[in-house]
Amino acid sequence: GGDDDMPDLDDLELEEGGIEASDPSALAAAPAQDASDFVKARSYTVSITYDKYYMVPRMWLFGYNEDGKPLTHPQVFQDMSQDHAKKTVTIDPHPHISGVSQASVHPCKHSLAMKRIIDQIEDGDSQMRPDTALFLFLKFISSVIPTIEYDFTIDFVS
Repeated sequence: GGDDDMPDLDDLELEEGGIEASDPSALAAAPAQDASDFVKARSYTVSITYDKYYMVPRMWLFGYNEDGKPLTHPQVFQDMSQDHAKKTVTIDPHPHISGVSQASVHPCKHSLAMKRIIDQIEDGDSQMRPDTALFLFLKFISSVIPTIEYDFTIDFVS
């Protein structure tokens, strides 16, 4: 079997009325919800750069309030773990966006923290796969920024 077994759409012949404007078996659209039930929340634009000095990824955050307006630096620190605010999390100029200072998880301890996490995984008789490195980095970052919701759906194969 090659391409000869596949039907060609150009050769398709439709009967009269073969294409319907709407699908009678489709579900009806849900009625519009009352906007007052919608819970507004702060949001963040996240970027990850590579820090050449520390040779690790570095996470940058730019926050928006519930109405989409940029957060002030003190408001950004409200969303950070207070153990890390103004210590591990600092406001620095973004390396690729001129004139913009953003919250950054300072990379000086990233490699030690990542090494500790990887050692814990491998002490449990599991091998760390290289493709899980970004996942582990985000897991580490979640301890610094606990107010951001993360999806940690992943399976480690030993």
